[in-house]
Amino acid sequence: MYRQDDPNQMAFEDFYLPFGGKLRSDNRWVVLSKQIPWDEVERDYAMLFSGRDTGPAAKSARLALGALIIKERLSTTDRETVEQIRENPYLQYFLGFPEYKDEEPFHASLMTHFRKRFDKETLAKINESIVLAARQQAREAASEHDDTPDDPPPGNRGKLIVDATCTPADITYPTDLKLLNEARGKTEEMIDVMHHSLVGERPKPRTYRQKARREYLAISKQKRPGHKKIRKAVRKQMGYLRRNLQTIDKMTSEGLLKHLSKRLYRLLLVIQELYRQQLWMYQNRVHRIEDRIVSLHQPHVRPIVRGKAKSPVEFGAKISVSLVDGFSFVDNLSWDAFNESNDLVGQIEAYRRRFGCYPQSVHADQIYRTRANRRYCKDHGIRLSGSPLGRPKATTDSSSTQLKQARHQQRQDELDRIAIEGKFGQGKRRFTLNRIMAKLAETSEAVILVSFIVMNLEKLLSQILLFALAVGQQVGIIFAAVTFCFYHGWQRQPQHLATNATNC
Repeated sequence: MYRQDDPNQMAFEDFYLPFGGKLRSDNRWVVLSKQIPWDEVERDYAMLFSGRDTGPAAKSARLALGALIIKERLSTTDRETVEQIRENPYLQYFLGFPEYKDEEPFHASLMTHFRKRFDKETLAKINESIVLAARQQAREAASEHDDTPDDPPPGNRGKLIVDATCTPADITYPTDLKLLNEARGKTEEMIDVMHHSLVGERPKPRTYRQKARREYLAISKQKRPGHKKIRKAVRKQMGYLRRNLQTIDKMTSEGLLKHLSKRLYRLLLVIQELYRQQLWMYQNRVHRIEDRIVSLHQPHVRPIVRGKAKSPVEFGAKISVSLVDGFSFVDNLSWDAFNESNDLVGQIEAYRRRFGCYPQSVHADQIYRTRANRRYCKDHGIRLSGSPLGRPKATTDSSSTQLKQARHQQRQDELDRIAIEGKFGQGKRRFTLNRIMAKLAETSEAVILVSFIVMNLEKLLSQILLFALAVGQQVGIIFAAVTFCFYHGWQRQPQHLATNATNC
């Protein structure tokens, strides 16, 4: 059951503080609470629940999304996030509370349910609404001080910066030997659980767990074991794992599978697929297979070959991101590796849908500059960064100036593209994109999308603070000018007071 609350936030003066005082209107959380379209969030969130008035009411959409934003912005755990909300009245105001309460607003385990309820499409829509509303407010503020017409000039406008990156999951570096050893240990735990109901009736099936563990440690502790030693150890671990799976199949036929919990049953399905993949790679002497499992507890994670010097292969979700005026959008999120150049046309069309026109220029690296993408950009009057195809033109007296301008333009395009690399650095150093701690695929996707929402809110908050600072400086200049004029006795000439103050 879900009851829709009023998404509109009360005035900060009406927020009740039992210990006296009132909230500051310029606090960052008060400012951010006005930049999120809570009414749209409430409308989309309510559609997830049935219309039956049975059972306890779910937490509000503002509380659910606001808690995820607070967690990401403060880079805290679920438990610490709840404690921060309990202790901070500004955070409670941000979540829509009418008054401060010194108690936990919800249990920390609900954070997982909040992440499940916001899928990546809903979060992408919320992110887009925040950015478009901010740009609309900026245009309205600019039109108040400008006499030019509101209708934008026809043609392409703006810069679109695109790139892709990987958001690593919280898993250890996987190797075949390590995965097989972990799978063997889990199957031994399953055999123990299933045999527990038969204690005293018959002996427990043999698993050779101590011998298998010693053989694994003998190889894993070596600094640089050879290829033959590793292959021999993999074969032995596969033998132990095959024996355990056969034992589990026999006990399943006896009706003992019901004693496994949901967690162990899910692991059993993953281990069976892992064994099939490892057996096929061992027999064919390869280390690559479709949908390869690299983690038992996160089987959705796939290896993403990045070719970076620091980490050639990363394990997590791959995302395609577009950047416009410092605001970022996640256009594609997949757990399987993909060629990001195929997303360029969709990103340009998304730019047109959001802003009503095509971009004037697209800034991307070499992988995006395919013939199809170049042809598409040329047909729509879009300049794609980078050097053109074909041989470089020879420098002559007539073309030297043109070639110099082209080289300068290419250099400037590369400088403009640095902004999206900085956005990735912000997400991975300041926030949690460098290590996704969520364990499920849907919760990990929610963490990634919320991170980009928070980064856009940070960008918006910095713009608001800069605007307030600029206004304060202008007021100070005007006040100083009027004071200077008044001090010199110009108040005796009222007909010249306005002119002198403006000149000062």
